Amino acid sequence: MLKMFLITGAGGFSGSGLRYLSQRMISHYFPVSFPFGTLFVNIAGSFHIGLLFALTDKTRILTPDMRMFLAIGFCGGFTTFSSFALDGYGLLKDSAYLYFTTYVFSNIILCILAVIAGIWLIKSL
Repeated sequence: MLKMFLITGAGGFSGSGLRYLSQRMISHYFPVSFPFGTLFVNIAGSFHIGLLFALTDKTRILTPDMRMFLAIGFCGGFTTFSSFALDGYGLLKDSAYLYFTTYVFSNIILCILAVIAGIWLIKSL
């Protein structure tokens, strides 16, 4: 139990750190009120977890510890539903209803498509 806790925590630490850096970089290049940084990390994390799911389904290349580190820890720390919700609230507070609608549907649809793309990529290899 403690081992899995530490493995998952290390993955979460890594994912959260990379999320911070990714969001900062994207905000630097896209300095607009639309939350592109959160959208990017959610799509990238969804693609990554799709890859991991398909890879573990197709092969035994990842140990259970690595799956915990990558899927629950890293992807869980990298993607962020709470930031998604806070960004959505900020758009609503600013009466940016078109941005809000675009943001919500983009996250839902593009993240599901990213999972499907990750699974498809691994299964096509």
